[in-house]
Parts: sequence; C-alpha cells; structure tokens
Amino acid sequence: MEVLIERCAGLDVHSETIVACALIGSKDDGLIKETETFPTMTKDLFRLLKWLEDRDITHIAMESTGVYWKPVFNILEDFFDITLANAQRIKNVPGRKTDVSDAEWIAKLLRYGLIEKSFVPPADIRELRYL
Repeated sequence: MEVLIERCAGLDVHSETIVACALIGSKDDGLIKETETFPTMTKDLFRLLKWLEDRDITHIAMESTGVYWKPVFNILEDFFDITLANAQRIKNVPGRKTDVSDAEWIAKLLRYGLIEKSFVPPADIRELRYL
C-alpha cells in the first residue's frame, strides 16, 4: 500500500496510561518506530506533546473509547491533525494484544489512510456540552 502520512503516531489511551507509537519514514524498509508510555496527569500530557513534537509528528490517531480521550484531544488539538477513530472500526485481529501493539496498529492504519475521522465539535461547542 501507498504511504500517505510519513510522520504519524497512534495513541492507545486508557484511564491511567497512554501508549504512543510513532512511525517515521516514507518506505516500510526504512521505517523508524518509537514507542513510549505516559501517565495521564496533565504534566505528563504536556510531556507527550513535547515527545511528539521532538519527532516532528504531523498526524495522530486514537480510539474514542470512554471519556479518556477528551483531555488528550484538548491538549494536542492545536498542534497536530488528530483523527479520533471509532473503536469498533479499527479493531485488530483477535488474539494476543497489548497496549503497545494496539498503538502500533492505530499508527499503521493512520499511515495508510485507513481510518475514518469521527466528528468532534469545535472547542466552544464542547465547552457548552460539558456544562
């Protein structure tokens, strides 16, 4: 398949941790893959932001499971093109899975343009909804 995004990351977001997998490169044979796990406190989300910026990531994808994606999205939305994916549509094949493999799977799907974006209202509308 053709690589559409050369610098992307997949985030596997949970209540206590976020696993980020960055994929960098235009061809599969020279692909650079880096994975890091971050806690979900605000200071750690800013560490995640810095980690992604240090790798010149342009696009990010994450699942929209529960409410855990919201603070991550709110902090990263001004810096990256974020794809919020429906979890049912990007499920990996059944079997042994880990947070690291899920983050890599999400990054690979994004890299090839295989994730459909879920609608996320603008920030001002989200603030009204929170009220």
